[in-house]
Amino acid sequence: MSTHIAYLGTGRLGSGFVEAALARGDSVTVWNRTPDKAKALESFGARVAATPAEAVKGAERVHLVLKDDATVEHVITELRAGLGDGVIIVDHTTTQPALTAERAVRLNAEGVRYIHCPVFIGPAMARKGQGIILASGPRALFDAVQPALATQATKLEYFGERPDAAAVFKLCGNAYLVGTGAVIADVLTIATSAGIAADDAMKLFDFFNPSAIVSGRGKSMAAGDFTPSFELTMARKDVRLMIETAGTRPLAALPGIAARMDALIDAGHGGADMGVIAIDVAR
Repeated sequence: MSTHIAYLGTGRLGSGFVEAALARGDSVTVWNRTPDKAKALESFGARVAATPAEAVKGAERVHLVLKDDATVEHVITELRAGLGDGVIIVDHTTTQPALTAERAVRLNAEGVRYIHCPVFIGPAMARKGQGIILASGPRALFDAVQPALATQATKLEYFGERPDAAAVFKLCGNAYLVGTGAVIADVLTIATSAGIAADDAMKLFDFFNPSAIVSGRGKSMAAGDFTPSFELTMARKDVRLMIETAGTRPLAALPGIAARMDALIDAGHGGADMGVIAIDVAR
């Protein structure tokens, strides 16, 4: 049975979601601040609206895939004139947790049914209904949209009624992705500075499993257990060697890590495990 839905925000990710929805047989109205990005979806069967209010008129569900908190606030203000009674707004935008919580509480108190559902999904995955959707907010709203969300991704995680929980987990996940990318960049910089090809350097990860660090040292860090396995002072020495090997080439992560290590060594934590860089979390 076809569902009439609206998508506001048709950048790369939003467009992927729209194409998938149309392929499932849904009727989709789209809007974007840059009209050409919305019009590109007409060939797939989408109807293009001139305003947010026009886009949501008659929609049974509304999806937001926008840039930031300010854009979300502006678009919701604009769409409310066309929003039908009881229609749920599903916000996939990556946003600031405190602002997300305030917005969710305020809108639901005003009778606007709003739930935050950020994603770990790329455009290609969106077209295939793959990836992860996070959700938090009123249980009744989640239960109402759960069947639809389940068609958009291979995994759906509900974090309870705390309205900003999904926003927090999304930022934590992105911190891991960004941080991992920065460290990989530094690994390649060190290798190529020493005459090892980048492709050859990546062979390191054939036998060096980063997930083992997360399940091992990561859990100890979260628990505040800094029993030494790789002492901070020794790790700092190795970071010095890394930076020296890179020479004049820019590094993405290691200089900041070195500064954090120096501060903790000065504070008397040099004999603890290198995981002591998380000591403030433990406190």
